[in-house]
Formats: sequence, structure tokens, C-alpha cells
Amino acid sequence: MQEEALAAIPAEKETLILSPTGSGKTLAYLLPIVQLLKADSKRQIQAVVVVPARELALQIGQVFQQMGSGFRATCSYGGHPFDVEHRSLTEAPPDVLIGTPGRIVDHIENKSIDLTKTPMLVLDEFDKSLEFGFSEEMKFIAESMPSLKKKVLLSATEAVEIPDYMNIVAPKRINHLTNETVKGLTLKEVVSVEKDKLGALKTLLCHLGKGKSIIFANFRESADRIASYLREEGISCVCFHGGMEQPDREKAICLFRNSSVNCLISTDLAARGLDIPEVDYIIHYHLPNTGDVFTHRNGRTARMNASGQAFVIMYINEMRPSYLPKMLKEKVVEGAPLPPEAEWATIYIGKGKRDKISKGDVVGFLFQKGGLQKDELGIVEVKERYAMAAVKSNKVQQMLKKVADEKIKGMKTKFELVKAV
Repeated sequence: MQEEALAAIPAEKETLILSPTGSGKTLAYLLPIVQLLKADSKRQIQAVVVVPARELALQIGQVFQQMGSGFRATCSYGGHPFDVEHRSLTEAPPDVLIGTPGRIVDHIENKSIDLTKTPMLVLDEFDKSLEFGFSEEMKFIAESMPSLKKKVLLSATEAVEIPDYMNIVAPKRINHLTNETVKGLTLKEVVSVEKDKLGALKTLLCHLGKGKSIIFANFRESADRIASYLREEGISCVCFHGGMEQPDREKAICLFRNSSVNCLISTDLAARGLDIPEVDYIIHYHLPNTGDVFTHRNGRTARMNASGQAFVIMYINEMRPSYLPKMLKEKVVEGAPLPPEAEWATIYIGKGKRDKISKGDVVGFLFQKGGLQKDELGIVEVKERYAMAAVKSNKVQQMLKKVADEKIKGMKTKFELVKAV
């Protein structure tokens, strides 16, 4: 798929890429776009990438940075100070702007950016943007780009119409979707004798024991309720949905990604776009409305030739949707002990990229000043204003005492344990 995109995007005016979640669509369009960027752009945005969610924007920005192309990309999204973005975009327009529809519209209307000469537009997961109600915003963005020469649309589903305002005439189609179940995935059904499935969910998690689980609910309120219940029952978890503030969403994903917690309860916001490797179990607390969404949820596990399991919790009298395939029945016996506590904990460091802190700085500091050994430090993530690092749970308190009065790169800052809330 990436090879086909690398050949098609430079040659075609319109490209439509259909490929499953986790198949590498980000690089599929970034690689050819970087090849098309011009070094003498005269402070002009050369490409706009529109995405439905903040997390996806940040993830694409990170991939772009890791490519080391020498070109600049800026991420723009809600929940981030508008004035900061406005000043940055006005003073130094990037080569590539990556952002959510509403925030890009805000910048166009406030004249932070001028897209009248921008030749390339990418709509990543455009079907999800339509589903989230961003059609008018995407139309406004497209109409603000009269010099468009290249349009790239990406989706993980074929069951969506391309809006007329995109003026797509004859796109080059790169279709790598299949009707097959995710390879390496085992589907299982768990029966709940109660309409309220909380008890069945707890029993299932205890039955599974170790491993990382994403639990999908259809509503934000349901996700919050499930999380509250599991915490009361002694199972550590984090929530992730669109009603949360951006810093809380970032923290939740970080804690789950680095295995400081092993349960993530989410709406379908987490079904696509997020970089969360090595998920062992998908649990459908609620079933989605369509088979496409069911497939996307399951795609969070069994990725890149790995194996995984998906569980559907069904109330004994619940109507079965037509898309639901035959599944193995899983006998879940009550009385299993609670899942073990996570072997990792996360520390917060109050300095980030804007303070010229790199991942190497954090790693070196925690080894030298914190007294950690190589196998006692896990994933390190450096954000704009702070950093987070996974530390073995049995070493974290001792390490925090050692660094309490230390400086990182000569700067005094806060070091504290991040709690799952």
C-alpha cells in the first residue's frame, strides 16, 4: 500500500487510499508529500493535513519529525491555547500544517494562515471527520484553497461517500481493505445474566488476569461509569473520550501505552488513529451500531502479525446485530483474583521540548541522578511543556527521593508520580 501510494501521489491529482487501521497509512502519504515539498517556499504553507482528532494530529506530527526531512510541520488543534498557535503560525508558517477541522477554520478566519497558494490537501480518516460532524468545516477549508493541485483522501472503510465539495473527479484508488476478519484475532462471547454488564466485565477482567485491555462503550457517560466501578472494585484503569480535557486525554493514553495501567475504557474515539501497540484484549461492553466500527475496534489488537482476542459481553436477552459473526463461547468462572497491579508507574517531569529537553536528556538524567538501571526505565515521552517516563513500580519512590532536589539540564523542576484518575 505504501509503495503504491509513493508512486501514485506525485503522479495523480486525486488519490483515494483505503486501508485497515494500523497498516501504515501515515507514512504512505507523508513520504511522497515530503518529496513534493520545495525548500524555497517563501514562508508559505505547502500542504494541509486535516484529521478528526487531536491525538491523531500529534501522532502524525511526531512521525513527520522522526522522518528528519528538514521541513517544518505544526500541529493545530482544540484544547490548545489559540493565541500561542496564532503567534507561531503568523511569525513562521510551517511547510506542513496538521490539524483538526474546527481549529484550522478558526485560523483561516482569524488570518493566522493563508492557504490561497497551498497546493496540497490531505484528509486523513475523512470518513471519521464526516461522522463527527465536521463536513461544513472541511468544505470551508477546501474552498479556502483555490490553488489545490493534489488531493489525498484516506479511510479505513469503503462505506462512505466523498462529499461533492471536494470536487473529486477520477481518483486513483488504492484499496487494501478486505472483508476478512483481522488475522490472528479470536472472537469470543461472554454471557451476562444481568442487563447491567458491570459484574460480567469485572469477572472477565479477573479471568483474563494479566494483559492490556481496551473496553469500548458507546457513550462518554458509560465510559466514566465503568471506570468508576472498576476503580471501586480495585481494578486500576483510565478513561479516554471526547468530553475530557486534552491534558487528561494525553495522560490517559500515556499511562496505558507505557503499561502503568492495563485497562483503557473508551468510546470509539480510540478505535482508530491512536498509536497503542501490544493490546492483548478488546472488550465490547456495548456493541457499536455498524459492522465497520466493530471491525475498527477489533483492529486495535492482533496488529502487525500478532495475535489477539476480542470479547463481546452479551446480555442473555440482548438482540444480536446482523453483522456479528459466530463466536466461541467463553466460560468465565467467578472468584478469580483481581488482575495484578501494573509493574510500571509513570513520573511527570515539568520540563519539555520548549525547554530544549530531549528524550536522551530524560534517560540520562534518570540513569545518573535517579539511579535507575536500563531494565528499570520504560517508555519516555517528551511533550511540549512536560515529559513522562515509565519506571518500575518497585523503584519509583526510591528514584523520586533521589531526584527531588536535582536539576535537569541545569533547571529546577517538578518530579512527581502520575496517578490514574
